[in-house]
Amino acid sequence: MKIATVREFRDKATQMFRSEEPILVLRRGEIAGLYFPYPHKTLPVELKRQLFEEITRSVAERLAQVGLEEEEILEDFEAFQARRRR
Repeated sequence: MKIATVREFRDKATQMFRSEEPILVLRRGEIAGLYFPYPHKTLPVELKRQLFEEITRSVAERLAQVGLEEEEILEDFEAFQARRRR
């Protein structure tokens, strides 16, 4: 298993994604993430569903922590798009 800092992982991500060994990513000495190369081109449907559910739950928890509603995010995004088009 390779160990990399967040900065190193960011700077060399393309190269690291080609690796066949797992990569433990650390931020200030603590685990920030773990990358496991997946040997197949696609994920099984059940794994995709589990990932979607986990990500959805995680995002919902984070939004609740900071007190944001979905409508506020959509309004902010629309305002950003309008500014960007000018």
